[in-house]
Amino acid sequence: MATLSAEPQMSAFEQAMRQGRARLLEMTPGLVTWFVMASPIWIPLVFLTNGALFVASAVLVFDVYWLFRAVTVVTGVYSTFLKMRRDMRKDWLELCRLDEEAGTFDPLQYIHLSVIPTYTEPYHVLERTVQAIVDSNYPDHLKMVGIITRETDKPGWENVARLKEKFGVRLGGFYHIKDPLEPGIVIGKSAAMNWGGRWMVRVLTEEGYDLSKILITDLDSDYRVHREYFGWISWHHARQPLRDYLIWQPVPLFHNNIWEVPMAVRIMSASTSQWQMFLHSRPHRLVAFSSYTCSLDFVHKVGYWDKDVIPEDSRFYWKAFFTFGKRFSVKSVWLPLYGDSPQSRDYASTHMSQYNQIKRWAWGITDVPYVLARLFKHPEIPLWLRIRRFMNLFLNHLNWIFLPLLLLFGASVPIWVSTDFSLTDIGQTLWTYSGIVLSGALSTVIFFLYFEIRMLPPKPANWPLWKKAAIYLEYFAYPMVGLVMSVLPALEAHTRLLLGRYLEYKITEKV
Repeated sequence: MATLSAEPQMSAFEQAMRQGRARLLEMTPGLVTWFVMASPIWIPLVFLTNGALFVASAVLVFDVYWLFRAVTVVTGVYSTFLKMRRDMRKDWLELCRLDEEAGTFDPLQYIHLSVIPTYTEPYHVLERTVQAIVDSNYPDHLKMVGIITRETDKPGWENVARLKEKFGVRLGGFYHIKDPLEPGIVIGKSAAMNWGGRWMVRVLTEEGYDLSKILITDLDSDYRVHREYFGWISWHHARQPLRDYLIWQPVPLFHNNIWEVPMAVRIMSASTSQWQMFLHSRPHRLVAFSSYTCSLDFVHKVGYWDKDVIPEDSRFYWKAFFTFGKRFSVKSVWLPLYGDSPQSRDYASTHMSQYNQIKRWAWGITDVPYVLARLFKHPEIPLWLRIRRFMNLFLNHLNWIFLPLLLLFGASVPIWVSTDFSLTDIGQTLWTYSGIVLSGALSTVIFFLYFEIRMLPPKPANWPLWKKAAIYLEYFAYPMVGLVMSVLPALEAHTRLLLGRYLEYKITEKV
C-alpha cells in the first residue's frame, strides 16, 4: 500500500527568509509611526525655510480638519446617546414574547451563554457580574454562565463554587471551565477564551444543544450587562438575515467605580467610553472591543480566539473577516455594558494599571502585520473592502499617537527648528492661526462633558460641594492627561513591536 510522502522540510535559508519577512512586517508600523511623528522636525532641518513653511501649513490644514472632525465626533456621540436612551426604556423581553405570539419571529429560541475569564479577581467583583446576568430581563432557563479559571487557581475554584451555590438554581446552566494553560500559549484573556470556547462547544454538543442557537457573550469579569441586554440581542438577532456571520457590540461605559478612581483615570475612562460611542455612529469602523456577543457556531467556524496573542478582541474580528469575507459584520447594540475603571491598591498603582491597560489596547498594532500578511491572499473578498478595513485599522493606530502630538506641538516645532522661518511674518501668522483653530477644536470638550454628566451615576452623597463642582472642571485637563495616559503607552507599544520587545499580558487589577 502506498504511503503518504512527508511534507518537504524548508531549508535553513527558506526559514530565515520567512522569519525575515515576518519581522519586517512587524517593524513596519513602528517605522511609519516614528517617521511621521518626527516629520515636523526633520522636514525643516532638511528643506530649511521651505520645509518649515510646508510643515506649518500642513499643521494648519490638520487643525482645520480636526475642528471639523471634532464636530463630527460630537454629533456621532450625541446620535449614539439618543439611541441608547431610546432602547434602554423598552421592555425587550415583552417585545420578544409579542413576536412569539404573532408567529413572525422566534427570538426566544436563543440561549445566552456568558463566558467569563477570571484570574485573581476577588469574589465581590465576580458576584456583581453574575448578579447582573441573573437579574437581567430574560427567562432564567435561557441564560447560562461559564467561568474560566486556571487549573492551578484554587482560590478561583472556591469563588466559582460559591457563585454556583448562590446563582446556579436561577440559571439554565452553570459551568466551571478549568484552563490547563496549554504549552505555547501567550497567557492572557485570548488564550483563556480559546480554551473556554472549545470546552463549551464540546460540552454543549454532548448535551445536545444546537450551537447556532447558543449566543455566547465574551464578558470581562468586571462587566455588568444592562437589564435588557439579552432580550435586545435576541429580538434583533432573529431579524438578521446574516445572523450567522455577525458580532453584536454593546457600548462600554466604565462607570461602575467612576467616583472611586483618581482624576486622570476618570478622564481616560470618559474619553474611552465616548470614543466608543462615536465609533457606533460609524458602522464601517466598528470592530469588536472588550466584550461582545455572537453565536457559538460562529466562534467554532472562525476557529476560536487565538491562543498566542494579547489583543483578543481585534484579532478575533480579523479572523472572522478573513473567514466570512463581506458577509461578516459588527452590529451595534444600543445599550451600555458597564465596566470598572482601573483601580488598584494605591494611588500610584492605579495610574500604572490604567497606563498598562491602554498599552495593552494599543498592542492591537500587532494586527497590522497580521492583516498585511493576509491582505492579498483572499481574492474572494472585494479588494476595496480589504483595503478600506486595513486603512481604518492602520490609520486609527497611527492617529492615536500622531494627531495629538501634531495638534499640540506641530505648529511650534517649525519655529523652534528653523530660526529663519520663526522671524518671518508668515511663520508667526500661521502659528497664530493654528492656535485659534486648535482652541476652537478643544472647546468641544464642553459637549463631551455634557454627555458624560447625563450618563454618569449620581455622585457620592458625602462629597462636599466643592468636590462635586470640581468634577466639571477636571475634563479640561484631558489634553495633558491624554498625552501621558494614552499617547505615551501607545507609542511604547509601537516601539516595542519595532524593536521586537514583545508585550507580556498584565491583568488589570481589581479591588
